[in-house]
Amino acid sequence: MQHAVRSRAAIRTGLTPVPRPRTPGVTSLIDADALRVLHRAARALLDDLPDLTDRLMALLREQEPAYRTALTKDPTATWQEAHRSLRHSVASLLDPRGARDAARRCSWRIGAARAEQGLPLDALLHAFRLGGSLVWQRLVEETSRAAPEDVRLLVHVAADVWNFVDEHCTLVADAYRQTEWQIGRRRENRVRQLAAGLLDGTGRIADLPEAARALGLPEHGRYVVVAVTGGPPARPDAARAAVPPGSRVHWHAGADTDYGIVLVGDHDELPDPHQPEAVPRVPVPGLRVGVGSPVGGLAAVGHARRLADTALAICPPAGGTVRLADQLPAALVVSSPELGRALAEKVLGPLLRLESADREVLLDTLTTWLDCDGSAQRAGERLYCHRNTVLNRLRRCEQLTGRSLARPADLVEFTLALTARRVLHD
Repeated sequence: MQHAVRSRAAIRTGLTPVPRPRTPGVTSLIDADALRVLHRAARALLDDLPDLTDRLMALLREQEPAYRTALTKDPTATWQEAHRSLRHSVASLLDPRGARDAARRCSWRIGAARAEQGLPLDALLHAFRLGGSLVWQRLVEETSRAAPEDVRLLVHVAADVWNFVDEHCTLVADAYRQTEWQIGRRRENRVRQLAAGLLDGTGRIADLPEAARALGLPEHGRYVVVAVTGGPPARPDAARAAVPPGSRVHWHAGADTDYGIVLVGDHDELPDPHQPEAVPRVPVPGLRVGVGSPVGGLAAVGHARRLADTALAICPPAGGTVRLADQLPAALVVSSPELGRALAEKVLGPLLRLESADREVLLDTLTTWLDCDGSAQRAGERLYCHRNTVLNRLRRCEQLTGRSLARPADLVEFTLALTARRVLHD
């Protein structure tokens, strides 16, 4: 009798099982004799269900390595799961309509539970097919023992038996995949929750080990936060240009700003974006990148995020990359915008109230002269005018503001006031 339990390879090489809907009121096209033989053998299987379950456990231990861990860790629960599944399967042979819903619920629960436990789907489907093969083999064995002449009638019910197995393989796979998707969503939401807690400083100290595992970053590493906003819809992809290749980084997408939590070396910061061998200036129009200063440990990431936000606030609206360490005076201004505006008004007020053309000429000259380290010659070359013209404009600035560019304190005020006007865009 060629009805032995099929090997794993033979079971898996067939077509993907597709459940065939049963027509209401029609169980199959078999005759009454075939049903009688099937029911007689199925009732015998129900009476001997514990032995059937033991045989399935032995097959799983022998043929399915993924189940060996489950059998070792919790043999009782695994046995009971198989026992319930086999009981519903055999009961469905006796009463397809009455037992169908309970059998489906059982298979769905098994698929969901095994997904939660992390058992591979391939192994779970193999177990179901092994169970189906074992039930079929025992039906043949029981019929051969009780009435050998009736074995031929089982051919008429073979399609129904295997259709049932295929239907439940599909059902358990659906349950597994749906649960796996839900697990993935929960994991993603938890990772997002942990990262958000780190960045806004509301995360609990007790959650730091979990956050380190979830983000794939060491709890006690040294970190810089990169803040990115503006640019194209594919901002996360463009933002990665702000981090050196190979860096360990976790990106957290926000509604307006994305943040990268970047692991750096013990004595490193992210490279100066103005150096050619370092992170290049972001070429995407409108994309603004703020690079904060290093902090120690995931617990300080909230502070690092605030530093990155400060650097981001200094970025010009047209786009660019600003590293906080290179813009500390501007950082002071944006950290207290009210004081920055007050300083700009106090120092530059007389200039700001001039006619537009006159105002821009004087402010541009003053800014350029400071950028040229106080060289009227170089400022004139940049402004396309004579150095004496630069000096005349500077003297007018001094007269209008009542300050002297030769006095260090006044020079600092001029510098900070111009910085405030530049970075406080509103």
